Amino acid sequence: MPLEQLHRFVSAIAPLREEEWEAFSAVWQSFSCSRKTLLTAPGETERYLYFVLEGVQRSYFSTPAGKEATLVFTYPCSFSGVADSLLTQTPSPYGFEALTASRFLRCTYGQLLALMQQHPAIQALVLKATAFALKGVLERMTELQTAGAEEKFRALMKRSPHLLGLVPHKYLASYLALDATTFSKLLGSVRIGGEEKERR
Repeated sequence: MPLEQLHRFVSAIAPLREEEWEAFSAVWQSFSCSRKTLLTAPGETERYLYFVLEGVQRSYFSTPAGKEATLVFTYPCSFSGVADSLLTQTPSPYGFEALTASRFLRCTYGQLLALMQQHPAIQALVLKATAFALKGVLERMTELQTAGAEEKFRALMKRSPHLLGLVPHKYLASYLALDATTFSKLLGSVRIGGEEKERR
């Protein structure tokens, strides 16, 4: 059941008492979309906090010249959406789209804000989830700025190998800040398990 997945996820971050969970769980609504649905366009203000049940999504930045940089992938079971825009309720330069058919639970910012104001434990949950997200962003920035191409590729394959069969490789290359040629060479020479493929 979707709410059971959400409950397990929340309990691993900051467990809620029964009455707090009942209030938190009551605001979520089911939502589904097809592949390539643009959920939040660059320049919009994020209205929802999503919890991913199925599918893969990405947050991205697009330059005026049309060059895109994939910043984050999300997939079950995780919170999703344009986090900076949601938390500040200001327009964001980042977009959020479904790369595959996706299924979510989602609640509005207004619902989330009301819950945080009424229940300190839910405010603490959101703060802790945000802290974990920031930790992940800092680790990824360090990786991008200090690791070589092969190190970044191996780290992605160790962390999220399933993305290779679900996400177009151009987005994976962009996520790693690699050009398509370098990514293709790494794909042909490095096993997910870390062993070198036999070069033909």
